Amino acid sequence: MAGGLRKGLTSYGDTGFSLFLRTAFIKAMGFSDDALDRPIVGIADTASDYNPCHGNAPELVEAIKRGVMLAGGLPMAFPTISIHESFAHPTSMFLRNLMAMDTEEMIRAQPMDAVVLVGGCDKTLPAQLMGAASAGVPAIVVPTGPMLVGHHKGEELGACTDCRRLWGEFRAGRISEAEINVIKGRLAPTKGTCMVMGTASTVACMVEAMGMCLPGGATCPAMHSARLALAEASGTAAVRLAGAGPAPAEILTPAAFRNALVVLQAIGGSTNALIHFTAIAGRLGIPVDLEEFDRIGRSVPVLVDLKPSGRHYMEHLHHAGGIPRLLRELAPLLDTTARTVGGATLAEIIAGAEEVPGQDVIRPFAAPIMTGGGLAVLRGNLAPGGALLKRAAATPALLRHEGRAVVFESVDEMVATIDDESRAIRPDDVIVMRNAGPKGAPGMPEAGYIPIPRYLARQGVKDMVRLSDARMSGTAFGTIVLHLTPESAAGGPLALVRTGDRIRLDAEARRLDLLVADDELAARRAAWTPPPPPPGAERGYMKLYLDSVLGAEKGCDFDFCLAPEMR
Repeated sequence: MAGGLRKGLTSYGDTGFSLFLRTAFIKAMGFSDDALDRPIVGIADTASDYNPCHGNAPELVEAIKRGVMLAGGLPMAFPTISIHESFAHPTSMFLRNLMAMDTEEMIRAQPMDAVVLVGGCDKTLPAQLMGAASAGVPAIVVPTGPMLVGHHKGEELGACTDCRRLWGEFRAGRISEAEINVIKGRLAPTKGTCMVMGTASTVACMVEAMGMCLPGGATCPAMHSARLALAEASGTAAVRLAGAGPAPAEILTPAAFRNALVVLQAIGGSTNALIHFTAIAGRLGIPVDLEEFDRIGRSVPVLVDLKPSGRHYMEHLHHAGGIPRLLRELAPLLDTTARTVGGATLAEIIAGAEEVPGQDVIRPFAAPIMTGGGLAVLRGNLAPGGALLKRAAATPALLRHEGRAVVFESVDEMVATIDDESRAIRPDDVIVMRNAGPKGAPGMPEAGYIPIPRYLARQGVKDMVRLSDARMSGTAFGTIVLHLTPESAAGGPLALVRTGDRIRLDAEARRLDLLVADDELAARRAAWTPPPPPPGAERGYMKLYLDSVLGAEKGCDFDFCLAPEMR
């Protein structure tokens, strides 16, 4: 197969002319014949003025280019869609598959022998890996890195766990409007992704554990010089990949996915990660078994003491030895023969892990933060396809709970009426929100972190059992059940719940049940009608999305993007 500038020639009916024309146009950039005869390394550039988490991407791209040229390659940066969690309407998840398709097709369409994927904010790295897995070109990831902590009144702050905590305090009247405005300027003090174990950090940690980025790639702060050095080294590694691979499928093996899921449990990571890595695996024909994931959780203790489940932040994890040091604790549970894009095996990376005396961020395997699963998969008549609970961030007393259901029909209704005292929500109630899944919202918003009603928050209530077919930010906390499948808009059991029904959660038994007789549920099902489609459903990307998106158990990917055996 041809490589370099000769790869994937545009069709003009004359291959010689195609190469001649391509060379003529690229020479407009001032390239020499020597430069154009080298292996080409594409660099997917996701810088955007709408994406402060990627604010350091231009510097990273320049460092990657330097590494590529030092190794004798030709770097070619190209833009793709850039998604920031808080700037994407209706949700970033709605656009993840579009970014995956953009990334895949740009890798296919343009001549490159390897590609460097620069991403960070929640959905970008999953989208890039989905696209790269399908395109099959050798790839290496350079995460943008976490931002540094902020400070307020002597307290360290981290976006966005402390965003939620302090906003809750403001809603409860314990923080003034003047102070919350000061805090707003201190929560995200530098460029980079959220510095807690939210979705961006979780995904980056799993990517490193899978061997798709160089050691330190997940945890090194965005603004440290070491992040630029890592970017340069990744450019150099990309030139090696351009020559002999391996291709993504040779790194992203079933063993590598299992290693990543072990790490997900050990870091008490984001529930979103399970959806994203199910989607990446689906592109390669690798099933992710929810029951096996739950079994992994029961045997893998939570070892990383980071918010929202613990006390520390990503920069502290980095200084404690990062993912290599964590992998050393987890080594008996991992396939350490797994290959990495840097050329070393996981065992070799573990052997080189730094030992930091006195650090308390990464706990010994024998002295964990908690056992029994950081993330738990629930079944029951309310979630026959599965649901997810982040046990590590829940209130222990609520992990076994029975209460009265209070139902909101949609995200909009919840937002409009959650603080309405006439709804008479009590602290022991179970708040239910439906029509918030992939099709129902649409876009499966991070609305599962349903706020505590203001009048209860003012009474000191900090947590309640809440459940929905939505997602929740990895930075959030609370006893919250998510991703109920099948979703309510597709006729899942969540669509049948009525205010006043009793719901029982038993996290230890991994059960979520609606305590309503089967004949009553059958009658409700017979009377159920699906919700109307959202505005714009008749055309464009919205139509493609609604026609093709799968449920959370399939990673919310498009049906036609999965490997044939997974459809």
